[in-house]
Amino acid sequence: MISTFHGLEVAKRGMSAQQNALYVTGNNISNANTPGYTRQRVNFEQTEAYPPASMNRPQIPGQMGTGVKAGSIERIREGFLDIQYRNESTKLGYWESRADALQKMEEVMNEPSDAGLSAVMDQFWQSLQDLSINPNNSGARSVVRQRGISVAETFNYVSSTLKGVQSDLKNEIKVSVKEINSLLNQINSINKQVADVEPHGMLPNDLYDQRDLLVDQLSSLVNISVKSVPVGGMPAAKADGTPMALGRYTIELVNANGTSIPLVSGSADSVNEIKVNLNPDSQLVESITVGSRVRDANGSPTEEVKGSPISINSFTSSGKLRSLVDSYGFQETSGAKKGLYTEMLDKLDQMAFTFATEFNKQHMLGYDVNGIKNTPPTTTVNAFFSIGTTAAGAASLIAVDSSILASLDNIAAASKGNLGDGGNALALASVKNNTLSVGGQTSTIQSYYEGAIGYMAVQSQEAVRMAGNSSVLQQSVEERRQSVSSVSLDEEMTNMIKFQHAYNAAARNITMVDEMLDKIINGMGTGGR
Repeated sequence: MISTFHGLEVAKRGMSAQQNALYVTGNNISNANTPGYTRQRVNFEQTEAYPPASMNRPQIPGQMGTGVKAGSIERIREGFLDIQYRNESTKLGYWESRADALQKMEEVMNEPSDAGLSAVMDQFWQSLQDLSINPNNSGARSVVRQRGISVAETFNYVSSTLKGVQSDLKNEIKVSVKEINSLLNQINSINKQVADVEPHGMLPNDLYDQRDLLVDQLSSLVNISVKSVPVGGMPAAKADGTPMALGRYTIELVNANGTSIPLVSGSADSVNEIKVNLNPDSQLVESITVGSRVRDANGSPTEEVKGSPISINSFTSSGKLRSLVDSYGFQETSGAKKGLYTEMLDKLDQMAFTFATEFNKQHMLGYDVNGIKNTPPTTTVNAFFSIGTTAAGAASLIAVDSSILASLDNIAAASKGNLGDGGNALALASVKNNTLSVGGQTSTIQSYYEGAIGYMAVQSQEAVRMAGNSSVLQQSVEERRQSVSSVSLDEEMTNMIKFQHAYNAAARNITMVDEMLDKIINGMGTGGR
């Protein structure tokens, strides 16, 4: 027959299981606003029925239940939504960073506006036309000189400011690399802790949450894939075959062509850190090194990373880091220099060099005041703008020539050796409309600049649009993820009441069994007393 105390054991197990469920419910409520927390659930399991199949089993009508146990405490989380969220987070990280870089560029270029380069050059052309009407007027000459100074200073300002923002992007790349490496080491550290817990048959849910939060943060910086590596001693799998224990994470950097590079190895328990390498001459990004950090004689980590460099052509991953590289500038294996700020600075240099060179050619064909006074009159030998011999750095080097700054008489306004002639001033004003070879294109100076500004505007609009789309998609996935994983206080309060009633009922059952036992022990066999 069944043991007299069988009822006590069944009720005790019921109380213990419901008590565990109440503790888990309380933990959910406590962490309702904790970032990265995933709600947990107790999986109740029936204990083994009595009696087991055997030759000497008691002769009772059938097997009887022996109660319940809290089989496991698991997180309620959907892995597919995590993958979707991280994919959208990678795209958002790329486009947000790109939109921010382009917004800063637009602020520097300041077009269209009265203070932009286009407006300053228009004022310069207009001052030359005014000079062609009054070539002997010192006031008109002074205006031309001052407008020329404004053009040169605007080129200088735009170039230096763009280089300043570019330098900020370089620093941001360094910060992002440090953040990536820090996240990788934290994930690897949690991997080790998970490997210490799981072999004992327990689920370290809090460690899982911490690790997933770090992976979410990492996904905005680089495009990654996540794989689970079992560590042994894993609890039973779910009904669909998915293991409840996640094991160690292996994190891989994924390129656009599908190739991957290991960053965190779950099987080898190691980390490959990232280092961005700059070309020593151009100071542009030329490769990425993924490998282990070099340590000094004392065992302390250095800034060096030992590994095979990956050319920037092969680093086609998305995320914030790639966006920063695209904005700052990079040098391909062919030697070609690309990037938002690199290309804009090059366009400015090409424009400044072509403009100054063509303007100087026309200026030296005219006659200044001193040349007209000569017998016979002689053309000027002075340039209007001083500029280097190549386009490299021209926007930062362009300046009004020292001879023009020294004397207004050195402005060559005449095309003939006659006082009162303003033909060359008019020809100088017409340089605006001359079709020239600028940066490999055939166009006027104005058209070339408008094209550069237009391209920047289109790129900025695209980045803002894509960032907005990515944000909407990420938010949509996050809402679905939260609907599965976040803590609902209403639901937890309902569960608390449900488990409390079950606990009270189990306690009442113990009281009932106690009364039965009291009757047997103290109330039976007293008839002869």
